[in-house]
Amino acid sequence: MKIVVTGYTGQLGYDVVREGKQRGFEMYGTGSKDLDITNEQNVRAYIRQLNPDAIIHCAAYTSVDLAEDDKERCYDVNVNGTRYLAEAAKETGAKFVYLSTDYVFDGKGTNAFTESDQPNPIGYYGKTKYKGEQIIETMLSHFFIVRISWVFGINGSNFIKTMRKLAESQPVVRVVGDQIGAPTYTRDLSILLLDMIQTEQYGIYHAANSGVCSWSDFAEELFKLDNRSVSVHPITSEEFPTKAKRPKNSRLSKAKLIENGFSPLPNWQDALARYLTELNDEVK
Repeated sequence: MKIVVTGYTGQLGYDVVREGKQRGFEMYGTGSKDLDITNEQNVRAYIRQLNPDAIIHCAAYTSVDLAEDDKERCYDVNVNGTRYLAEAAKETGAKFVYLSTDYVFDGKGTNAFTESDQPNPIGYYGKTKYKGEQIIETMLSHFFIVRISWVFGINGSNFIKTMRKLAESQPVVRVVGDQIGAPTYTRDLSILLLDMIQTEQYGIYHAANSGVCSWSDFAEELFKLDNRSVSVHPITSEEFPTKAKRPKNSRLSKAKLIENGFSPLPNWQDALARYLTELNDEVK
């Protein structure tokens, strides 16, 4: 199977390519220096030349706060780039996987959002990701839209690496405790994505790791597993103001995964433990 993966230099794209190679697939990972997805001609030429069986679109403008000011660039990457790739997929007949986000929802209430709930993004980043979803649904029939949250992986920066760095100099860290969701380990997610593209169970899915927690819960579990003597002081979102509003409820129902025969991702605590082992092995 021949697969193009955008965003190869990011956390998820890196692991998708690694997992695909382990399975013996023909993987083509692209970063922004290899393929500018905002250049329509380049995208079409690249996809036409490779003629892949599938495109897994991990690339995105993900700087949530910067997006509020850098709207033109955010739109260009998340909307135009997605459109150009979708057009190329349609032309070549490639299956298409679009990675979306919990930020397409407004975060109201305490129930887990289902795949059929109406998106209502509260920030510009979320609005562009939802626009990408709409483009995919309108243009393609052989697609998977996979919404994820709180991503962490070996390649690139993330919450866990930030917390570990803070723990080196601070005995107490203040972490938001009123935003509830679930982390997503890219190693686990990459397995699911490559399972998906070998099927025709198209549609919208939610695919974070199982269970829920707050960011402060996440940090506490990290320090416990890491054997670090660091206290976590939960604070409110209002006590940690950011340029872009974050959804307070990022719970995502994964029922559709099970209904369509896919294995849900393991519990987030289990994923975190395995990730820390991966991080420590990398240092050795």
